[in-house]
Amino acid sequence: MGRQWLQKKRDINANKRSKITSKLVREITIAAKLGAPDPGMNARLAVAVEAARKQSVSNDVISRAIKKVAGGGDGAAELALVTYEGMSPQGVPVIIECLTDNRNRTAPDMRALFRAGQLGAKVMFFFDHVGIIEATHATAGLDLETVAIEAGAQDFEGTEEGGGDEDEGSAARFYTDPKDLDAATAHLRANGWSVVQSEMGYRPKEPAKLAPEVREAHEEFLETIDDHDDCHRIYTA
Repeated sequence: MGRQWLQKKRDINANKRSKITSKLVREITIAAKLGAPDPGMNARLAVAVEAARKQSVSNDVISRAIKKVAGGGDGAAELALVTYEGMSPQGVPVIIECLTDNRNRTAPDMRALFRAGQLGAKVMFFFDHVGIIEATHATAGLDLETVAIEAGAQDFEGTEEGGGDEDEGSAARFYTDPKDLDAATAHLRANGWSVVQSEMGYRPKEPAKLAPEVREAHEEFLETIDDHDDCHRIYTA
C-alpha cells in the first residue's frame, strides 16, 4: 500500500478543515443576517468572526461573508435558516438548524438521514428557546452566579473546560432571555471573558437518561447529520 494511507489521511484532514471553514463562514453569515453586519455593533457577529480567525480563516473570506448579507456582494442574503424537528431512532427529541441556499436540496437530504427516525415529529415543547453563551475566563474560582446576575443571564452552568483546577481558570455556559443575548455577550466580553459562542438556541427542559449503548448510537446518528454541509446546529434532549 506504500504511502497511500498517508495521502488518504491528508485528504481526510483537508476535507475536515474545509468543512470547519464552511461552517464558520456560515455562522458569520447568519450572525450578520440576524443583526447589524458590523462586528462593532453586533456581539454575536464579533464572536463568530473571532472564532473564524482562531481557525485561520482569512480576513478576505470573512469580509465576503459579511458583505453577502449587507448587499455588497454577489448572492446577497441567499442563505436561509431552516429548522427541522423530530425523534432520533433512539426516541430522543432533536432539533436541527440548517443554513441553506436550496431548501429543495436540504429537505430530502434530512429526510434520508432521518429514515430510521421520525422527521417532523413535534418536539419543540421539550425545549426552551434561549440565548446561549459559552465563555471562559483566565481567573479561576469566579462566582458564576454573581457573574450571571451582573451579565443579565437567567441561568448558568459550569463547563468541563475549566476542569475544576485552580490553575485552569473559569468556564461556563450562560442562558439568557432571547432579548438579552447581545447585551449579556457584550457585558462578558467587556469584563475579561473570552466568548466562544453566542447564539439563539434550544435548551432541553429535562435531559433524557440513556443507557451507554443507546447514547452511543444516538451520538453516531447525530454525527451523520452534523457531517451534512448545510447543518448549522443540532440540539438534543
